[in-house]
Amino acid sequence: MDSDNLKAMLKQVQSGQMDLDTALHQLKKLPFEDIGYAKVDTHRCVRNGVPEVIYCEGKTIPQIQGIVEILSQHHCNILATRAGREVFDGIRQVTEDSEYHEMARIVVVKPRSLEKVGNIAVICAGTSDIPVGEEAAVTAEALGNQVNRLYDVGVAGIHRLLGVCDDLFRANVAVVVAGMEGALASVVGGLVSCPVIGVPTSVGYGASFGGIAALLSMLNSCASGVSVVNIDNGFGAGYQSSLINKIAVKGGAGELASDAHESEHKFKVAKGS
Repeated sequence: MDSDNLKAMLKQVQSGQMDLDTALHQLKKLPFEDIGYAKVDTHRCVRNGVPEVIYCEGKTIPQIQGIVEILSQHHCNILATRAGREVFDGIRQVTEDSEYHEMARIVVVKPRSLEKVGNIAVICAGTSDIPVGEEAAVTAEALGNQVNRLYDVGVAGIHRLLGVCDDLFRANVAVVVAGMEGALASVVGGLVSCPVIGVPTSVGYGASFGGIAALLSMLNSCASGVSVVNIDNGFGAGYQSSLINKIAVKGGAGELASDAHESEHKFKVAKGS
């Protein structure tokens, strides 16, 4: 749909010849912008509520710059993931209006402050898992979610996790990031009433097989309510947790809070407090 056709459609809406739902349906099908090496989906935000995310690994700096140049004409808070410092420097040549989260390896292009809603807990087993945890946390924050970071609370010292149970019970969704044997997802799943997203990481010694051991452990979790994303996929977990959190805020936050309070009470009874 070119500009003339778009204007004609908007005039139809203005005059009452077309209803808003029909117009929105047509807008959702608007074409992408073809720049040869990429077909940039400039209207993904209309359909999904979030602009197209740029996965930077495997792309050249000029390719990333070209995609950023187009997306930045339409959107704010554009995420460029798996971005090294050289990618950030390249993006800044296109737009200075960007910020780099080095630990998360994420560039946010045209960052704008959003009202942070709900409560997402990002839980990391060990310090080595934090980069993947930060990828999840920064993603969720950029999408307008309140994030509570609970780091270095792995099962090797379970008392550290029990010490932050109050924070766990307040979450609408928990993102659990762990390598080695990946046991933390099951433990958290056994404590909370909210959905748990397990993120296996490639952290571990030889028999962890680059995260496969943690992945299989999380997939075989005996705790109910645990779902799993791919190895080291902090972005995917952050995005999914945002969807869950927004639904909770929209329609069921009170119910979740009540469930969390009940879980907290049961846990304290179990401890004998």
